[in-house]
Amino acid sequence: MTALLQRAAALLTLPVLLISLWWVVTDASTNFFWPPLREIVGVFPETWLEGRITTDVVPSLLRLLGGYAVAVVVGVGLGILAGSSSGFRSITEPPLEFLRAIPPPVLVPVLVLIAGTTDLTKVLVIAVGCVWPILLNTIEGVRSIDPVYSDTAAAYRLRLVTRLRTVVLRGASPQIAAGCRQALSIGLILMVISEMFAATNGLGFTTIQFQRAFAMPQMWSGILLLGVIGVILSLVFRLVESRALAWYHGLRAAERKG
Repeated sequence: MTALLQRAAALLTLPVLLISLWWVVTDASTNFFWPPLREIVGVFPETWLEGRITTDVVPSLLRLLGGYAVAVVVGVGLGILAGSSSGFRSITEPPLEFLRAIPPPVLVPVLVLIAGTTDLTKVLVIAVGCVWPILLNTIEGVRSIDPVYSDTAAAYRLRLVTRLRTVVLRGASPQIAAGCRQALSIGLILMVISEMFAATNGLGFTTIQFQRAFAMPQMWSGILLLGVIGVILSLVFRLVESRALAWYHGLRAAERKG
């Protein structure tokens, strides 16, 4: 219990200090573009908790989760193929490198022409940006698996599905998780960017509307909400990762003790 409290204190100390500093520095601010933090916090409930939860926040999160899920499925699937087969990797590497060099926001007008101004466009923008760290980390994770494991699986004539589950996915899972963690922050950024183009709701759309209307406290409250959502998503991801990779973290801890 004491260790848990110490860890919580270590995690919260810097955020609390930064928020306190922000509060004190801006408390007497008369700058229109930099309102006091107390004013931003004051407008937060009426801005986001009275109706916009269902009309803006939830749709944004659903788009983020949809694009992120597509990126995970495509990235892990292609990564396993490219990591397992040098022939497939050599064929797909040039076009993948070309596509990776294109910034996802640039594709927004193209995707609007293809899919229209629907949620599908925003999901695709998020997926296109999130897929690369997952794909590249999966490839490296699969390639770094000890060949002895693959040879043992082949010697025991394990079925393909069993081999993928027990050897490939398990062996590459730490690096896949690292790629998924990177993709989560990218997805949040692209969620906001995608909603700035041809959108009628969402966190990005509403925040930019506040900026255009010179509603500065409301605009800053939207930025604050995005930061809070990012922290919550990161904590949820770390919780899921710690459970899913408990065996790996236990192995690393045992190696350090040894």
